[in-house]
Amino acid sequence: MHLPLRPRLRGVLSALCAAALGAGVLAGAGTASAGTAPRSAPAAEQAAAGSKVVGYFTEWGTYDRKYYVKNIETSGSGAKLTHINYAFGNVTGGKCAMGDAYAATDRAYTAAESVDGVADTWDQPLRGNFNQLLKLKKKHPNLKILWSFGGWTWSGGFAEAAKNPAAFAQSCYDLVENSKWAAVFDGIDIDWEYPNACGLTCDTSGRDSFKKLMSALRAKFGTGSLVTAAITADASAGGRIDAADYAGAAQYVDWYNPMTYDFFGAWDATGPTAPHSPLTSYSGIPKADNHTSATIAKLKGLGVPSAKLLLGLGFYGRGWTGVTQAAPGGSATGPAKGTYEDGFEDYKVLKAKCPANGTVAGTAYAKCGSDWWSYDTPATIATKMTYKNQQGLGGTFFWELSGDTTGGELIRAIN
Repeated sequence: MHLPLRPRLRGVLSALCAAALGAGVLAGAGTASAGTAPRSAPAAEQAAAGSKVVGYFTEWGTYDRKYYVKNIETSGSGAKLTHINYAFGNVTGGKCAMGDAYAATDRAYTAAESVDGVADTWDQPLRGNFNQLLKLKKKHPNLKILWSFGGWTWSGGFAEAAKNPAAFAQSCYDLVENSKWAAVFDGIDIDWEYPNACGLTCDTSGRDSFKKLMSALRAKFGTGSLVTAAITADASAGGRIDAADYAGAAQYVDWYNPMTYDFFGAWDATGPTAPHSPLTSYSGIPKADNHTSATIAKLKGLGVPSAKLLLGLGFYGRGWTGVTQAAPGGSATGPAKGTYEDGFEDYKVLKAKCPANGTVAGTAYAKCGSDWWSYDTPATIATKMTYKNQQGLGGTFFWELSGDTTGGELIRAIN
C-alpha cells in the first residue's frame, strides 16, 4: 500500500481499509506517438536486468520527516540506486495532476539542505524537490527518475481515467514533459490500488481497464521513456491479481513492482501477529497465499516475464501491542505505538528500539516488552536477494527511502 499523504494519516486509512475489506490485505513494447522524443536507449534498461534498485521518494517526507533529496546523497544511496520513483502525482478528473506543488517545485532550499550545498534564489525558475532531483542526477548521470501517480489515497481517480485512456495518457505526458522540469523525469509509474477491485474505494471499470490504460501510456510516451506500474500482491484465488489483466498489460510496461509487503498488520487489531512481508509460507500463517513467493509464482504462471518483475521490500515494520507470545501467531490488544502512525515504524527506529530476535519465512520479527514487530533486516534482505536471483527477477524496489538508516544500511544489503 502506497500512501500519498503525510505519514501520520496512515492509521486512519488503515482503519478505513479494514472496514471496507473486512480485514483486508493492504497490501515494453509500443509505438511512439507524434511529438514523442525518446530520451534514453531501451538497451540500457535491458542491460540492467536483474540489478535494478528502485527506491520511492515521498513528496511529503520533506515535512515532518525532514527527509530531503540531499539525504539520498549523504546516506550513500544515490550511488546504489538505479531508479527513483517520485511519489505521488494525483489522478483527478480523468487526468494526471500535481500532488503538492509547493513541495515539488516551489520550496526554497537552504545551502545546508541542498544536494550541492548551493541555496535556492528567489528568482530561479525551478525550486523544490524537482530541482533537488536534478542536482542529484548531475552527481549520478545514470540515475533515472520516474514520476509515480496514484497511491492508496489518489487511486480513486483512475476510474474516470479508464473511461478515456488516450486523454489520460496525454494529460500525463503534458505534465511529466512540462518544459520547466522535463529534464527531471525519465518516465512514468502508475500505482493504481486497485484496478477492477477494492482499495480505499472499489473500482468497477472492468478487467481490461488496466491493460487499456497502460497501452495508451506506452503509445504516448513511446519506447524512449520508461513506463512501469506498482501492482497488487494479492495472489489468492479470485483476488486482486485475478481482477485485472496484468499479464496482458505486461507487454506495455518496462517492469512491475508487486507490493510484496503489508500482507499482515495491526488493522487486524487483536492479531494474530504475523510478519508483514514473509518471503515464503510458514506453519500457522493466517492466510495461505499471503507471502512473496506466492505472488511471484502467480504472476509468472499467468505469463508475466520474470525480468519484468521486481522484488518488493518495506523499509519499515508493522507491529502490535499487548502481545505475550514471542513467536508469530499471538493475540494482541491493538497496534504498537509508532512515531507517525500506530502500528507502523521505520527500520532506522526499530533497529535500536526493538531489535530483531527471531526469523520466520525469510523475514525477521522482534518482541520487546508487550510489543511485537516484524520487519526486514540486512540479513533477511540478503536471503531475499538470493531468492530474487534464483527467480530471475529484474531487480528490487522498496518503500521508501526515509525508512533506512543515515548510512543507507538496508540499501547496502540490496547491493
